[in-house]
Amino acid sequence: MDGSGDGGDEAVAVRRFWERLGVPGLVDVHTHFMPERVLNKVWAYFDSYDATGAVRWPITYRHEEERRVALLGEFGVRAFTSMVYPHKAGMAEWLNQWSADFARRTPGCLHTSTFFPEPGVDRYVREAVEAGARVFKSHVQVGGYDPNDVLLDPVWGLLAEAGIPVVMHCGSGPEPGKHTGPEAVARLLARHPRLPVVVAHMGMPEYGEFLGLAERYAEVRLDTTMAFTDFSEALMPFPVAEAGRLADLGDRVLLGSDFPNIPYPYLHQLQSLERLGLGDAWLRGVLYGNGARLFGVG
Repeated sequence: MDGSGDGGDEAVAVRRFWERLGVPGLVDVHTHFMPERVLNKVWAYFDSYDATGAVRWPITYRHEEERRVALLGEFGVRAFTSMVYPHKAGMAEWLNQWSADFARRTPGCLHTSTFFPEPGVDRYVREAVEAGARVFKSHVQVGGYDPNDVLLDPVWGLLAEAGIPVVMHCGSGPEPGKHTGPEAVARLLARHPRLPVVVAHMGMPEYGEFLGLAERYAEVRLDTTMAFTDFSEALMPFPVAEAGRLADLGDRVLLGSDFPNIPYPYLHQLQSLERLGLGDAWLRGVLYGNGARLFGVG
């Protein structure tokens, strides 16, 4: 897992990885770009892991925004997101304004938006949809909210009707929250079965339960963010017995990385997927085909 985060040799290795598979590049549905002062607070949160001594979480790609965007281009990422998320009321609308501008000025970025259970959420989500948002981020853990909050019901209905995916951090890793876990999401999907949900981080550590929701609901997908890597396997390992279910759901597993906030090189996420041993066809779908189909990437 050697790599400084500066590109160079790693970019060559990443490109060779997907070129060998015969895909035209990568579609990464879980990358973070956000206002500088917000990102600095996110980095400070991960830096605090080092202070506790329990887990080290160095940010591999701690670069200026322009360099981070350039790195994804060097890796051959053809489409990516700017996952923004609020931790309190009053943040989501201005985060959406920032991310809309970022998408306009950044080739390859899918226009990303977010929300929080607060008065007016249905209005600003509708405005984001009308402005061309292609994916939303819901962070149940950081936001500390129940996805079944009555204030969000119009939002879920709108996104289900529009067919716009929601990348939802709803698993209990790396730290559990009051509303994390599969139960709240299961209740949500029982009311909105056509809602396109992308379960972030494969739902770790409740992998099996979230695989079950994907088996039950055709519009539920899972992203690979940090899953299967040495870092996550040491803390929340994916059950070997579930590999067959993962293979069967191959058309609904999407590449996610958490770039730039990862404690290892980008290449390691790809290598971790390959070592699952599920075959090149499965890898082609995960790294490019499934995401390209979901977002209409040519």
